[in-house]
Amino acid sequence: MLTTTTERPLRRLDPLRRADPPIARGAGGWIRREEAVMGTAISAELWADEVRAGTAAAAAVMGEMHRIDRRMSPHRADSELSRINQGAGVRPVPCSEEMFRLLTRAQEFAELSRGAFDITYAAVGHLYDYRAGLRPDDETLEVARAAVGWRHLELDARTRTVRFHRPGMRIDLGGFAKGYAVDNAITLLRQLGVRHAYVAAGGDSRVLGDRRGRPWTVAIRDPRRPGEVVAVLPLEDTAISTSGDYERYFDEPGPAGQVTRHHHLIDPTTGRSPRHVTSVTILAPDGLTAEALSKAVFVLGPARGLELLETIPGVDAVIIDPQGRLVATPGLMDAGQAPARQGENA
Repeated sequence: MLTTTTERPLRRLDPLRRADPPIARGAGGWIRREEAVMGTAISAELWADEVRAGTAAAAAVMGEMHRIDRRMSPHRADSELSRINQGAGVRPVPCSEEMFRLLTRAQEFAELSRGAFDITYAAVGHLYDYRAGLRPDDETLEVARAAVGWRHLELDARTRTVRFHRPGMRIDLGGFAKGYAVDNAITLLRQLGVRHAYVAAGGDSRVLGDRRGRPWTVAIRDPRRPGEVVAVLPLEDTAISTSGDYERYFDEPGPAGQVTRHHHLIDPTTGRSPRHVTSVTILAPDGLTAEALSKAVFVLGPARGLELLETIPGVDAVIIDPQGRLVATPGLMDAGQAPARQGENA
């Protein structure tokens, strides 16, 4: 069942590991590897019957993460995504099969969420500098908002091209690229014969099998109390994604002493950060779906977000509002996994 704990400081989503015996030379054991890729922490943990094969499998995961970063990073001038952003406002730009498939999925999520998920938000998103604490002024924001709109992104399946139909439009796959990456990593591990694994890219993770006789346990951190968690989810063969307003942000003090938080989750219709949610965690069969829905539900808010999730089978959620209240989908409730803060009734 789902419980609450305050065991130790955790990253946004982190497996609650138990101590494992040391690996004997040539014997099986747990292999762990971490790297910084795609602007976030990438970690892989897997069971290998033979250490050399397990080490190679973990290296293959990191290789796939780097490949996706090279193709889809908006910060690399030579990436396929950058090439699209540079040319699609002028003419149709040919895409790789992989990129076209992802853009098609993005448009499907945009339609499903009625625009709450929209990769063209990037026309506004790039104007924020969270490290420097800078945001666009109202006039600049209004101009940029005119370039946002998923319906003005044209995909031609016959020629496999993409075209922008608004001046200044650009796209960013940050809304689900990490979820896609963990999906690819799990597929790769399966092909290599791995049966028990955990792969995470920041707040997006996916578990393969169980943890050799017990479930993987993944924590949801408290959005406002660093080092504490609000719930622990026991998982097997599941993807999980958390979007929170505490990841990349800056707080702007107002003239009356109020504080406005500007964070990286942008409402495409306003170009500003939503205020009615602090954290959304989605459980889904695959990472791409989990990440896209965590972004969409964050923008939609608890009521409309839950309405959306009711239309999608096999998906559950835990939503935390600014008052610290937790709301879970009926699927978690029915499974006896409704989250509760300490001191509250489950």
